Amino acid sequence: MSTISSPEPAASLAPRAQDLRHFNTLGLAAHAPAFVALSAPSQLEALSALAARHGELLVLGGGSNVVLPASVAGLVAHVRLAGIRLLRADAGGWLVEAAAGESWHGLVTTCIGNGWDGLENLALIPGTVGAAPVQNIGAYGVELADRFHGLTAWDVRGRRLVEMGADDCRFAYRDSFFKHQEPGAWVIVSVRFALPRPWRPVLDYPDLQRHAALEGAAPTARAVYDAVCAIRRAKLPDPEVIGNAGSFFKNPLVDAATRQALLGRFPGLVSYPQPDGRYKLAAGWLIDQCGWKGRQLGAAGVHDRQALVLVNRGGAQARDIMELAAAIQGDVERRYGVRLEPEPVVVPAR
Repeated sequence: MSTISSPEPAASLAPRAQDLRHFNTLGLAAHAPAFVALSAPSQLEALSALAARHGELLVLGGGSNVVLPASVAGLVAHVRLAGIRLLRADAGGWLVEAAAGESWHGLVTTCIGNGWDGLENLALIPGTVGAAPVQNIGAYGVELADRFHGLTAWDVRGRRLVEMGADDCRFAYRDSFFKHQEPGAWVIVSVRFALPRPWRPVLDYPDLQRHAALEGAAPTARAVYDAVCAIRRAKLPDPEVIGNAGSFFKNPLVDAATRQALLGRFPGLVSYPQPDGRYKLAAGWLIDQCGWKGRQLGAAGVHDRQALVLVNRGGAQARDIMELAAAIQGDVERRYGVRLEPEPVVVPAR
């Protein structure tokens, strides 16, 4: 981790009240008394000053991994920093930098369109580039950490730009350094990705192995991208149609002995071996086996095609989503002895 020079001369920010219903993919009714849009690095100094004045800071990207309360305390900053550029291309691969406010799927699409292959398994994941390292997003056998080179972040209290590498970010399964910091302590400004040559497809997951477009001859990155998009669209609801935050629970990790004991009781248990000897259980399968797929509690429900996705059936608030999540957690723990952990950030009520 290293400090770099401050951004260009400061630019001001003017907070305003803002309805946040369209700033979170669950579509929860939420209100921010103090809201700013961060569109240039020159506003970072002003952001720190405002955060100190308001006492709390919530940093929002695409709102795809957050459960918002009816009223959000403190200052809300919506990151709109834009730009994608190729920093280097050589025999070893491509080094690509993207600003934090860029759409994640937009970045993947841009890379594939330019022949900068390597992010195709992560296509169609909602959210922004800046949010991706926080969660260490992953899908179909690839995690962000596998393609990560470095990032630039703003230390809100220290009022400094900091360069961070993979070791600084402490990536783990759906986890990173940022998830263990005080909320609003850091704002990711830009992220760099190392996409290696020669490119090799990652086709470990059964859904990809079974996909007709990937059978036979060696697939291209574009073919993998298209297959991932098709699979996700078939399985996951569009937030524009029905409010959701994608996969609501992490796939739990268990040791080999626990997995073996569960297999003895539940022969159909879906699990995937991990490099450290543990096993990742399919949270969606656990939830489905408990009979939750398609069920509803009030205005919150479980999607009828993917049990891992909780949805807003219309008019749901944070408490409705969390009551449903708690009921699911209880059933899974009683039956399997495994505690599911939510993926989204649950913002506390005022």
